[in-house]
Amino acid sequence: MTTYDERTGLLVVDVQNDFADPSGSLSVDDGDVIVPRANQEITRARDAGGLVVYTQDWHPPVTKHFFKDGGIWPEHCVQDTWGAEFHPDLIVDGEVVRKGADGRDGYSGFSVRDPESGETSSTTLEALLRDHGITRLVICGLATDYCVVETVLDARTLGFPVDVVRDAIRAVDLDPGDGDRAIARMRNAGAEIV
Repeated sequence: MTTYDERTGLLVVDVQNDFADPSGSLSVDDGDVIVPRANQEITRARDAGGLVVYTQDWHPPVTKHFFKDGGIWPEHCVQDTWGAEFHPDLIVDGEVVRKGADGRDGYSGFSVRDPESGETSSTTLEALLRDHGITRLVICGLATDYCVVETVLDARTLGFPVDVVRDAIRAVDLDPGDGDRAIARMRNAGAEIV
């Protein structure tokens, strides 16, 4: 079981309608099942004085991230649409870090990448955590094999100890086993899968 205190941050990754709702454009199998479990973690973190931060895909209508514009993904989490909104049952009580708003790929909550040049730059997430004195992270959300794993790997690179809440993540599994491989990558980077 995860523990929280005032120096622990909970990152809730992309629990948005397009991923978490069965009718979402990039729906993750059982994505909605994690919502009550994520809410338990949110409540526990809040009760212990921990910081809760949410990441949110926030794509413009035209971006090279989307298949129609030369990328690999169907349109999803377009700014100011139902799909980009957080799942209605999710407790949203904390800071929100939006990613991909300018057309860059935003897999990790910590960084974005230009789809043409490959150049990466930081989001506001690391500064937000450091400003609040956060030294340890607990991570849950969607999807295991994309935004969760990339957020965890960046967090480990930045020196944060990380616990990943196993029953509050789900994978896309575009290729069978992608979720399991992502969990192995997180473990190999030093994250605890709890």
